[in-house]
Amino acid sequence: MSSEENKRLVRRFYEEIDKGNLDAMDELVAENYVDHSPPPFPGLREGREGLKQGFEIFWKATPGYHQIEDQIAEGDKVVTRLTAYGKHDGDLPGAPRTGND
Repeated sequence: MSSEENKRLVRRFYEEIDKGNLDAMDELVAENYVDHSPPPFPGLREGREGLKQGFEIFWKATPGYHQIEDQIAEGDKVVTRLTAYGKHDGDLPGAPRTGND
């Protein structure tokens, strides 16, 4: 896959998240995906299913969208600088609803 195709893939990833289409993660994220960051919420499953679970929690509590500002790609690596917009309309684990943008 070319660098440009990889950048399109990352853009599609965020477009699908913004639509709430977490089923697209089955196509876009490897089944054996490993997240090396601490989980954003306690009790999430591991791998791709945990990623989908986390995005669903965020999407329901903070509806919004992502705006990609820049992308740099080389080979199979893509770096994306983006801004996430949302409104805290629902409770998140450990963060009650604020109603703030």
